[in-house]
Amino acid sequence: MASLTVEQKIERAHVSIMQSKLFRFYSGLTMIGKVQVSDDVPTAGTNGRDVWYGREFMSKMNDKQTLFVVLHELSHIAWRHTTTWKHLYDKDPSLANCACDFVINLQLFDQDPNGQEIEFPTDADGKRLGLIDEKYRGMDAQQVFNLLKQEYGTGEGASDALGEGQFDEHDFEGAEKLTEAEKQELGTRIQQALHQGKQLAGKMGGEVPRDLQGLVEPQVDWREALRDMVKQVCKGSGDSSWRKFSRRHLGIDIYLPMNVNHKVGRILVAVDTSGSIGGAILDTFMTEMKSICDEVNPEGLDLLYWDWNVASHEFYSDTEYEGMLETTKPQGGGGTDPSCIPKYMEKHSLIPEMTIVLTDGYYGGEGDWSAIGVPVLWCVIDNKSYESTTGKVIHIKS
Repeated sequence: MASLTVEQKIERAHVSIMQSKLFRFYSGLTMIGKVQVSDDVPTAGTNGRDVWYGREFMSKMNDKQTLFVVLHELSHIAWRHTTTWKHLYDKDPSLANCACDFVINLQLFDQDPNGQEIEFPTDADGKRLGLIDEKYRGMDAQQVFNLLKQEYGTGEGASDALGEGQFDEHDFEGAEKLTEAEKQELGTRIQQALHQGKQLAGKMGGEVPRDLQGLVEPQVDWREALRDMVKQVCKGSGDSSWRKFSRRHLGIDIYLPMNVNHKVGRILVAVDTSGSIGGAILDTFMTEMKSICDEVNPEGLDLLYWDWNVASHEFYSDTEYEGMLETTKPQGGGGTDPSCIPKYMEKHSLIPEMTIVLTDGYYGGEGDWSAIGVPVLWCVIDNKSYESTTGKVIHIKS
């Protein structure tokens, strides 16, 4: 019997996914984007929509290894890695690629720990390809990225240390080139594909992986939502504003917007340290805030740690964000009363561009925030029922 072509092997893997009790959930994802086999691709890769496979690389795979590689790329699509973690790629492409792979490979291993249907690919010497490490269990790519950075640093040294074993590429730049309409359409198609996979698994006897169950329900990644809201409030220099009129034309009753050329003001972040917010989510949140500060470049960041009172106040200028994660010292641990924040702001004449509060939202009420007169964004952890009377809410799942 003649050996199958790479195209046929991939097609057979797609059929196997639909027939598999373990992996039927992924079946709808096989219909998204284009699948390409190329002599110019060294291994495999995706831009979050299209998938490409290297002919030479895939020709050496057995059926289980082929299925693993295909599921690996589909997992990147399901998690929308090339858009969600673009800011990590901008910091260090190699670390971002590795962080995403560590997360996915653990999930695939957990779905078939005995290797009934999949197995990691190997190189010419039989050495396993694919990054996997138990110490990253339960983490997302941001958390893994932080630990990789601490252990390996960044740049070529980190690439050399981690590159061995990684077998695919993530085209973050290609994903960025998609138009907004294409991104919205892709998001809709991914959500529909996940629902179809869940329905198929339910009808034909299949499993929905525990780690992927949250993907089935429509949701907005809190990092993207936080980043977008900060950008909306802090637009930086060069905007035309109808809040100020050009005085040159007022004398002849012509009202035109005035060009406002200002640097983004200070941002205030208030972190609930009453004892209910764990270190992992706090690290992730603060890492995201540092990344946002690097992007919008506010004049400074006021960081408050609070419980029933403001326990500490740290200030970071626009040249100190890089070391913020290492120098900050959370304090507090008593009861919870968010009304202490506006009282403290008023007492110390803090008038930021916006105020961001990280909390679990379990307290009697927010108190009176009317006196501070700035936008308030509540980042609420594991409390979907929380509603705010003083600002907007972003829900965070730890």
